[in-house]
Amino acid sequence: MVGKHEAISIQRQCELLGLSRSTYYYEPQMESEENLRFMRMVDELYLDYPFYGYRKMTAVLRKDGFQVNEKRILRLMRIMGLEAIHPKKRTSIPAKGHTVYPYLLRNIVIERVNQVWSCDITYIPIFGGFFYLVAIIDVFSRFVVGWQISNSMDTSFCIEAVEDGFLYGTPEIFNTDQGSQFTSLAFTSLLKSKKIQISMNGKGRCIDNVWVERLWRSVKREDIYLREYRSGSELHKGLQKYFHFYNFQRLHQALNYNTPAEIFRQKQW
Repeated sequence: MVGKHEAISIQRQCELLGLSRSTYYYEPQMESEENLRFMRMVDELYLDYPFYGYRKMTAVLRKDGFQVNEKRILRLMRIMGLEAIHPKKRTSIPAKGHTVYPYLLRNIVIERVNQVWSCDITYIPIFGGFFYLVAIIDVFSRFVVGWQISNSMDTSFCIEAVEDGFLYGTPEIFNTDQGSQFTSLAFTSLLKSKKIQISMNGKGRCIDNVWVERLWRSVKREDIYLREYRSGSELHKGLQKYFHFYNFQRLHQALNYNTPAEIFRQKQW
């Protein structure tokens, strides 16, 4: 006999819990305990020194007494999606069949809500593993319009975050890096269907997406590194609470000590 809880579809169960349907299936990515410790240390260093590449990261860890080689740190940084910020001699080569779009934000004045949304992915450590977090921010108000977590850097959870964001409106320009998730036909087609202009950072230029980089520092220092989430569902609930705080309660100096919601609603709600 089927139990009552089993009669409810997985999609409906996730809706009741406030989870993305795909999150239901997610287990954290696994590495050795030692590698997870190195990844955590590298991530904290990167928040302060995003211009450190794998060689300097390795040197810092060695000075702290850890026996680790450059090859190992390079592999872990690639898993985390981290690279040093510095000029490159050539731009990235997109995945086969993917198009890289030009950066549209240089020298423009961002002066209204839903003029520019910016999106990025970051590594999130939890007990015994890690997840990836994608978030979308309205640049003018700093309001986080959408976010999702995943145990892989695929396209589907990025699309889910964008669809969540559309509940708040539609941007004129959508800015991302050149990651394969964002250059994929599925992702760019979604934006084009809404007549949104697509903008992409230069390769190795995280500064082109500085608004989301600042968000990552806030999320990690004010929530992730103060807690030790132990599962995907626990992480999701914690981030849900944090982003509500970030949008509706956290005062921003850059916003004259208003909250993102106060600035966003002036124009939108």
